Amino acid sequence: MRLTTAILGLVLTSSAALAQQPEVDAPTLALINGKVLTLDGQSKVAEALAVRDGRILAVGDTATIMALVRNGTRTIDLQGKTVVPGMIDTHAHFRAAGLSGYVVNMSTAKTVADALASIKQFAAKKKPGEWIIGSAWHPPSQLAEKRYLTRQEIDSVAPNNPVYLRTVGHFSMANSLALEKAGVTKDTSNPSGGSFERDGTGELTGLLVETAIEKVEQAVPAWTADDEFRQFKLAEGFLNSFGITSAIEGATSAGEIAALQRVAQAGEATLRVGLMWRPEPPAENAAWEAILKGNGASSGFGDDWLKFAGIKIFYDGGMTLKTALMRDAYPDSHDGYHGVTQQSPERLKQLVSICNRYNWRVGVHVVGDKGIDQVLDAFEAADKEKSIKDRRFILIHGSLILPEQMERAKRLGVRVDFQNVFMWEKAATVERFLGAEIANRAVPTKTLIEKVGLNSLGAGTDFPVNTINPFINMYIMVTRKDPSGRVYGAKEAVSREQALRLYTSAASHYMFEENAKGTIEAGKLADLTVLSADFMTVPEEQIKDIKADLTIVGGKIVFQR
Repeated sequence: MRLTTAILGLVLTSSAALAQQPEVDAPTLALINGKVLTLDGQSKVAEALAVRDGRILAVGDTATIMALVRNGTRTIDLQGKTVVPGMIDTHAHFRAAGLSGYVVNMSTAKTVADALASIKQFAAKKKPGEWIIGSAWHPPSQLAEKRYLTRQEIDSVAPNNPVYLRTVGHFSMANSLALEKAGVTKDTSNPSGGSFERDGTGELTGLLVETAIEKVEQAVPAWTADDEFRQFKLAEGFLNSFGITSAIEGATSAGEIAALQRVAQAGEATLRVGLMWRPEPPAENAAWEAILKGNGASSGFGDDWLKFAGIKIFYDGGMTLKTALMRDAYPDSHDGYHGVTQQSPERLKQLVSICNRYNWRVGVHVVGDKGIDQVLDAFEAADKEKSIKDRRFILIHGSLILPEQMERAKRLGVRVDFQNVFMWEKAATVERFLGAEIANRAVPTKTLIEKVGLNSLGAGTDFPVNTINPFINMYIMVTRKDPSGRVYGAKEAVSREQALRLYTSAASHYMFEENAKGTIEAGKLADLTVLSADFMTVPEEQIKDIKADLTIVGGKIVFQR
């Protein structure tokens, strides 16, 4: 979409003024007559701000900012609209937003029949033998049948194409041709930390669990470099449309890093990205050490647009998948089932230790309370070898963290970056798998703020597992309601300002960028979002309906509604 000088028809600057060259040191942009929530240390509210060279030049009342305006300054009259710092999603897999047309969309399926119809329609456009890949989705909570598809069902609608359906990273589905391409038969042994699911007769069902996913994933043809470049450009624009100006890419491959670097170097980036690099840990520690030692780079390497945030390691599964590692056995378990891990606690300690040795910060995917125990054990062991206290190691998700674990995290200087939005469409699934008591203590936001401190926390979505919409996420933080209006864990609700800070000022600490962004103050990056309604005063039920009317990154308009 071509950006114009008008936003909602509220531009003051005349076309004659725009035709003139800007004066030296003049602001390039001025926003006036608004409600500017600075979220600075005093939570000041201003009326206007000016931008120059991609940074905020001044913040104040409209008269003060208008006194700075010169020929060539683009001036926008907000007519009372609210301005907040640009939103920061601290955990997303946002490339998925750029896959439209490349994959079959499974996100709208409500029944098994819906899902199969989508695959059949997509397959009709493919030649025999061409792979069909699915978008991320969550069958246990999304489908009326509350189950995954079988390979036989997928075969029935795409008999001539290998089909591979990703879900949320812990389960995938494959049809017969896809399993054949990957060399998986009913006699194939289960890998450590995963399984090729089988029915009562020993036949493969097509469901791949945890590490078994890799066997089929490796057979799927890779996207071309040009594909990945286009996908990330589309994805960045999609996030901008929600007012998001920065995001942490939650598990980034080498190819994805190269594509993001290409976008940035082409000057086409519209989103600031922190990279959680995910190299697959080889079996031998020496090989892992060689990867981490690399060419000397480590966490923090990069610039304002693209920067290494740390190393991503997976540990347990998920509370919405019945795979989070729990202290107590699952309520309906008949064999003492506690969840799964992708490696042993000792192996985790070794991986974390090597990362720490080469100055790589570590973020570990962990959800269950027993899993959190073991990740904190690994962090404590690394800290004894070389202090991690100022390094902001991360519990990624930490959904079922307990108060004593929060205190351990605080002593170590460990962040917790959680996603309240898991309790949107999936709250009932959490309750079904783990019981009402645990569902009500999931994502304990208020207690985390009290125990760990706001600036050691951040809010994300884990998109595409959940919606990328920050206003739905903040609505859940404030109300603890799911779409039906049911409240889960009312005592963990937080204030509106706390919710907004978890997306802005607090979130900026993830990348050690609290002095560069996250608040609206002179000298900071001009990353800003203009809202359709006042977040602080709109009726509570309308928080989820707020939209971004204008998104600005580095002083440039990258989205306008």
